[in-house]
Amino acid sequence: MKQRLAVIEERLLERAGGQTELVTQAAQHIINAGGKRFRPVLVLLASHFGGSVEEEDLIRAALVVELTHVASLYHDDVMDDADLRRGAPSANRQWQNSVAILVGDFLFARASTTVAELGVDYVMLQAETFARLVQGQIAETIGPADDADALAHYLQVVADKTGSLIATSAVFGGMVSGAPGGVLEALRAYGEEIGIVFQLSDDIIDITSDVTGKTPGTDLREGVPTLPTLLALRSEDPADARLQELIRSDLSDDAALAETITLLRGHRAIDEAKAFVAERAENARRMLDPLPDGPAKDALAELCDQVVTRAV
Repeated sequence: MKQRLAVIEERLLERAGGQTELVTQAAQHIINAGGKRFRPVLVLLASHFGGSVEEEDLIRAALVVELTHVASLYHDDVMDDADLRRGAPSANRQWQNSVAILVGDFLFARASTTVAELGVDYVMLQAETFARLVQGQIAETIGPADDADALAHYLQVVADKTGSLIATSAVFGGMVSGAPGGVLEALRAYGEEIGIVFQLSDDIIDITSDVTGKTPGTDLREGVPTLPTLLALRSEDPADARLQELIRSDLSDDAALAETITLLRGHRAIDEAKAFVAERAENARRMLDPLPDGPAKDALAELCDQVVTRAV
């Protein structure tokens, strides 16, 4: 795994190379800032549930999902007007919004070139996943309908924006190894559920941690709904009126943001969110039941614990 991840890291930078120094520097910016490489790890682990694996195809599959993910981060940072990404200035701050958007497009193109080398089935799945990513972003931008359940709407956004690509990562690994249909479906279901858990865990960390590489309360400031804020807004306790007022207000003021974070950190919504995430993680673990026992299955099960307990 470590050897393959080292190769993937090197090839990510290679694939992000452009015809000019500016394009290369901008396209490698987020990659150089590091990352968990959660999606490539899933590709590698899922490749153990079939037969023999063509090494180059396995690396390509991992590159496709990570390039797609990194590309989406450039667009996310523009839409969120972010200042930091993985502890470094975001691309939209380092250069400008138009450059960040175009660099994201460039990396999507690199992912498309790479997936075309794998075959039509991979291209189709990648295209369907990309469509879900975009629709999830649109749904998040527009928000729920007046008569819709805000939490249900948000969970669907998370499934589309995050769960879909992580599910595809697991399926790609299975496909590279020639895994049968039942195994691919189990990997897809697990991947989507663990992807949702991964994002919901991020929601909590955005409030509770000061060491994420991002400014604490970024989602709060941008008015992006998250699991803790949605749970807090559901409260009918009069004592929560101030917190609810702050969540719904303009939090561009540093003092107002700091007060909101302090109130949220001490609110029961954080414990409720953690319990919700732990329950979804157990759902993901159960989805591994159809898979054959072995080290790869054990590692996927361990991820269910890690995404719940991680602090960054």
